[in-house]
Amino acid sequence: MLPRDSIRGYLTNLSEAVSYPFETWRGTIGLVLVTVATYVLLILSTMPEFSLQMLGDGLYWFEYVVVSLTETVYRTDGWTGLGVIVLYALLSGVAVVNAVAQLRLVGLSSLTDLSAVVPGLLASGCASCGAGLLGFLGFAGGLAALPYDGALLRVGGLALLLFFLGRAGHPERCAFTTEATQ
Repeated sequence: MLPRDSIRGYLTNLSEAVSYPFETWRGTIGLVLVTVATYVLLILSTMPEFSLQMLGDGLYWFEYVVVSLTETVYRTDGWTGLGVIVLYALLSGVAVVNAVAQLRLVGLSSLTDLSAVVPGLLASGCASCGAGLLGFLGFAGGLAALPYDGALLRVGGLALLLFFLGRAGHPERCAFTTEATQ
């Protein structure tokens, strides 16, 4: 069982990590750009063959493909499935902005500290698109073997992303207390 102070500290770190991109205009614009790009990538990967065929015919099909695949996700998974994809895109945007800020502030020496965010990004990328990514990797039947069509995998990926964001905290502040600050 975790002590109450460690849970409170974790939740404080998580709220600081999520609010960091909104502290500056550059962070907010970066968050919006990464979130939109991640959302489009996740939506396109839900039906990769359809996406490749339509976009191979011309980029003027891009809007139609994104809208129709968003509608398909809504009709098959409902608001929950669409909400999971939007939440993944948003949290991935937060994680990328925080990782870039930490890299910018500390430099390449912070690559070891980025280990707090990278596993969450990898988990979110793998779990969020489900059959799309598994199909790209050649494991299309793998998702069919999972209970609830892989929904538990997606929720687990979201939990990992939240865990690693809470572990990393605010990129400009140290998440660990030292003896001198206690």
